[in-house]
Amino acid sequence: MGIGNKIQFERQRRGLSQEALAEQLGVSRQSVSKWELGQTLPELDKVILLSKLWRLTTDELVLDEPMSQDVLRFGLYLIVKNFARSIAFYEKLLGKPASIIGFNRFAEFRFDGKLWLSIMNERHLQGHDYSGSGDRKFTLNLWTSDLKREHERLKSLNIGDMTDILHPHSNYYFFHIIDPDENVIEVTGGI
Repeated sequence: MGIGNKIQFERQRRGLSQEALAEQLGVSRQSVSKWELGQTLPELDKVILLSKLWRLTTDELVLDEPMSQDVLRFGLYLIVKNFARSIAFYEKLLGKPASIIGFNRFAEFRFDGKLWLSIMNERHLQGHDYSGSGDRKFTLNLWTSDLKREHERLKSLNIGDMTDILHPHSNYYFFHIIDPDENVIEVTGGI
């Protein structure tokens, strides 16, 4: 996966539009679009700024190593009432800063790029239905690069009740599937 695809992947995962990312970096939306399409490369200072903003190493952004696009990645969502206190608690507990903090909606702690724990701000979960998740405090999250294909694959397996693909806010798509114990599994990804 090239740097343009990685920028698009990370931007979408954080729920950012091209315009919002461009504003953060002090560039035009067209520059971000050209990076993502592989038409141009970001300048070194923008790569460094991206790595700081997203708490990734420059190697993670620049090196052309596959990110296992077709494999579901695993994460946990912990839904919290006091977002700031919860981030501080988990930073101390895990002994590391949050890898990503996105718009007062979520904070993510990454482990080897394959596993993560997300702290989800309960106030910013409109459009989500976690009924079946006990007291709505925990949800298993899986991520895939092709959400439509994964939705069709799971639908054809008929292994549990599923929602349609939902789009509660800009650049965030997901569907839920319910396991045999009525736990909610949220599958997010690219469209």
